[in-house]
Amino acid sequence: MRAKTLVGGVASLTLLAALAVTAPAQAAVPSTPYAWKNAQIVGGGFIPGIVYSPSVSGLAYVRTDIGGAYRRDPGSSVWTPITDSIGWDDWGLTGIASLALDPNDGTKVYLAAGTYTNSWDPNNGAILRSSDRGATWARTTLPFKLGGNMPGRGMGERLAVDPNKGSVLYLGAPSGNGLWRSTDSGVTWAKVTAFPNPGTYAQDPNDPNGYLNDLQGVVWVTFDPRTGTAGNTTQTIYAGVADPQNTVYRSTDGGTTWARLAGQPTGFLAHKGVLDSVNGYLYLATSDTGGPYDGGHGDVWRYATATGTWTQISPIPSSDVDNNYFGYSGLSVDRQHPGTLMVTAYSSWWPDTIIWRSTDNGTTWSKIWDWTRYPSRSFRYTMDISASPWLDLKDPGARDAEVSPKLGWMTEALEINPFNSAEFLYGTGATLFGSDNLTNWDTGGTVTISVKAKGIEETSVQDLVSPPSGAPLLSALGDITGFRHDSLTTVPAATFNSNDWPTSTDIDFAESAPATVVRVGNCDVSTQKCLSYSTNGGTSWTAPAKQPTGVTGGGTVAVSADGTRYLWSPAGASVSVTANNGKTWTTSTGVPTGARVISDRVTATTFYAYANGTFYRSTNGGTSFTASAATGLPTESVRMSAVFGRAGDVWLAGGTVTGAYGLWHSTDGGVSFTKLSSVEQADAVGFGKAATGATYPAIYTSAKIGGVRGIFRSDDAGATWIRINDDQHQYGWTGAVVIGDPRVYGRVYVGTNGRGIVYADPA
Repeated sequence: MRAKTLVGGVASLTLLAALAVTAPAQAAVPSTPYAWKNAQIVGGGFIPGIVYSPSVSGLAYVRTDIGGAYRRDPGSSVWTPITDSIGWDDWGLTGIASLALDPNDGTKVYLAAGTYTNSWDPNNGAILRSSDRGATWARTTLPFKLGGNMPGRGMGERLAVDPNKGSVLYLGAPSGNGLWRSTDSGVTWAKVTAFPNPGTYAQDPNDPNGYLNDLQGVVWVTFDPRTGTAGNTTQTIYAGVADPQNTVYRSTDGGTTWARLAGQPTGFLAHKGVLDSVNGYLYLATSDTGGPYDGGHGDVWRYATATGTWTQISPIPSSDVDNNYFGYSGLSVDRQHPGTLMVTAYSSWWPDTIIWRSTDNGTTWSKIWDWTRYPSRSFRYTMDISASPWLDLKDPGARDAEVSPKLGWMTEALEINPFNSAEFLYGTGATLFGSDNLTNWDTGGTVTISVKAKGIEETSVQDLVSPPSGAPLLSALGDITGFRHDSLTTVPAATFNSNDWPTSTDIDFAESAPATVVRVGNCDVSTQKCLSYSTNGGTSWTAPAKQPTGVTGGGTVAVSADGTRYLWSPAGASVSVTANNGKTWTTSTGVPTGARVISDRVTATTFYAYANGTFYRSTNGGTSFTASAATGLPTESVRMSAVFGRAGDVWLAGGTVTGAYGLWHSTDGGVSFTKLSSVEQADAVGFGKAATGATYPAIYTSAKIGGVRGIFRSDDAGATWIRINDDQHQYGWTGAVVIGDPRVYGRVYVGTNGRGIVYADPA
């Protein structure tokens, strides 16, 4: 790192750069080619940003908050993931805080990557840069963190490329770090010391977790291309700041000096700042909070760059407190017809989100739906969710005016295709929607809204199971409950239960009676039970009559091998067992609250538990447990799994780099454990069908072996290992669950944190 002064007083510090995102694999561990795919869900998470290429028709990108970025190529309707090469140590770079394209070079794409600004992510953020549309990346590590999954992540874009001089980029930083600039295509960066305001707004300044109290910072940068010529720095630049009294700043000398834009509205934060350079208008979509969940009031403003005149153009102004109960975002201008623009009520959860359209620079607006006579509404659109039929959630708590499927929620991102006025895309908390006949809106016709997320898989996987019969895969997912996958290549028709809790934390089936499945999740304990059971392989689910006292969340669950007993270790309550589908519960003795639980896959009366470095076993159906005398086991982040077809055969994976870490094996029900010396670190372990001629099931693990982090398989009970993923298929953090398929040798399922369920077969 070295000091350097840049021309124009833009300041002071450059960074080491041009690092590869991941180091090449060491040759010490054998590898074999596998073909990696997603078990089809299509969508499943928040899309906070959409960027169309201004220079290549049909080329577009989206960013996600924890699942990386995607590219849609010209002529295609399928999105390609472009950040799967991000590895274990760099998992935080899968949260994309911003995305920018070079307006004059269709090959160049930039990502501002980093998931959390607090201690949850130990690493700083980075700028990832590509000259081949995301096929390969180089990296510049920043001296601060970025927040792709922090409050305010739907504002932006924070990262922008000068439309007249592509080597110049700006980055708006969070956490009081201000505005940064690069003059060498993102290789090195310097703080713009002349920028006067790093932002003052935090969602909750008193949050002790360092999440809600972070300053959201400089949230967007917009260039006025008219104020520069090809090859020369654009002179007029606007920047949005998370400060309700000083939300827009401008430079008229290429970023050398900055000043608060005169006459600007106060009281709200500008989520978007979009310039119509043809008509000379800067548009702002504002809210009283940073979103993406919250926002009670907001306005839309138009600034005439030639005269300095501000005009409020809100479809429903914030002063109309009875009807304005949301903030505005999702702002876009039709580049083919610059007087046409659209905006969303991103935080209108009821009865649905709202989208408005104007063809006269915001003077008048039309709405995608209107009230007729309450609770009835008229609709300017039809919905086609055939690509993701599970989006028809049929919420039983929906109030009279709500319909299913919904237009969406958290609609921070909306963009009109700059080459095609009939196409637009918008992001929601669950998927990417859009239309190919948008201009029907202006002639009184109906706009067809359909799922546009094919190729995007961004669920957070909590657990997976692959039973020996029935559906090959059942999942426990964050936010959208989970699925029964009868086919890995077909999107399921529905989530497990639309009236269930949104996040499932664990799932298990009875090895000898696999139609019996039990699932737990984080529920509203005042109205729900945090456990559901199924007797038909996850096709339908039933809540128990009761749950243990004190339950606050899902925790972990285990089903006896014969399906007659459920052992539950819920959040907030003691480990308990039921032998009658939850009509009554018995508190287990000898096992601590919060222990992780599993069942023996052969002996129906045997369960196992683990907590704080101690292994526990029950041989009386979970009624009581005895602690093992085994020592030297890891104390944190441990996951365990019992082998099908082998009584008392248990594996432990987990630990921390500062303590015991690796993979342990017991063949006597946990009385003793042997640590595998060949495995340096391991975080998840599972089993699948044995190789031809082998007597032990194939073992799969997310681990570090021979100095290499990856997904590994052993066909000889852990004596030797082979790496089955490669450097282009790393998926960030893969420590939640890795299992095999008991019916298909070589098939592995991996749960990711934001890239959905990935599976692979030998190529």
